[in-house]
Amino acid sequence: MEWVRGKTIGYGSFGTVNLVLPKTGFPKSPLMAVKSCETGNSASLENEKQVLDQLGSCPQIIRCFGDDYSVENRGKFYNLFLEYADKGSLADHVERNGGRLMESDAKRLAKSVLRGLNFVHSKGFVHCDVKLQNVLLFGNGDVKLADFGLAKRNGEKQGRFEIRGTPLSIAPESVNGNVYDFPVDIWALGCVFVEMFTGKPAWNLKPGTNMADLLIKIGVSDELPEIPRELSEEGKDFLGKCFSKDPNKRWTAEMLLDHPFMAADDDETTVPFPSTPSQCCFEEFSVSPRCPFDFPDWVSTDESSSGARANSSAVSSALDRIRELAFDEAPNWGVCGSWISLR
Repeated sequence: MEWVRGKTIGYGSFGTVNLVLPKTGFPKSPLMAVKSCETGNSASLENEKQVLDQLGSCPQIIRCFGDDYSVENRGKFYNLFLEYADKGSLADHVERNGGRLMESDAKRLAKSVLRGLNFVHSKGFVHCDVKLQNVLLFGNGDVKLADFGLAKRNGEKQGRFEIRGTPLSIAPESVNGNVYDFPVDIWALGCVFVEMFTGKPAWNLKPGTNMADLLIKIGVSDELPEIPRELSEEGKDFLGKCFSKDPNKRWTAEMLLDHPFMAADDDETTVPFPSTPSQCCFEEFSVSPRCPFDFPDWVSTDESSSGARANSSAVSSALDRIRELAFDEAPNWGVCGSWISLR
């Protein structure tokens, strides 16, 4: 397909998101968006293309229409063509509704995400970055999981210092053991539900909290994300199944779809999603950071602040890993593949 680049509708760490317009004289094509970045930084986009090709078609997964390369302004770009979500992201929807959703609405949206995750997991992949910004909404009421730039095969090993996803949604086993398998998506889904329902991240943090403090809380302490008191008893039990510290005891997507909280919701009616630009305040933690650089005070604590918890070899090992992740000499966090949808 010959195409021209339309207006910019979003941007990411190393590129832009634009509307796609067919050249004059060509048959009308589906309205699409294109993610573009310079070929030297295209690893994440190319991974997304490969994963989406292997996943195939699913009503709850963003569709991919192919890719190509282009030369523009003396630079060579890799372009990935995707469905255009005309009603924005779930983060936009929550903001448009006063910053939080009713339980019934949050449950309905979470069910769509669960169906998408169940499909992704059935194909052997882990999304690794489930969050409000990566759930897209369509005018016909469809809800689709997007941004597979960080996705990987379940069980696939990775570099020691590699971290995937958003800090506020990271699972304990990812902090302690660098493990990113199916259960990490379920933990992140729980965080998404809490944020939809309360308008705040699952971890109750104050401005000024640094990265090391958060990782210690997630990986070392016995603390769990706070389950909203106003939630129904079935909803609380559902979140409890998502927030098991032990990934082996965490329920799977298939199991959660059969949970009474989800199974009791038989209303499949779609609803319209109005589209307006999103505005987020990271300083007050009104929503989750969209990539690691959005987390405030990117510094580590000194050893004395965490030493009180290092009372066993297992805890010490976890703290060592946290320090590796939090110190300045940690790897380049920029290649996160996190695209921000503005419309």
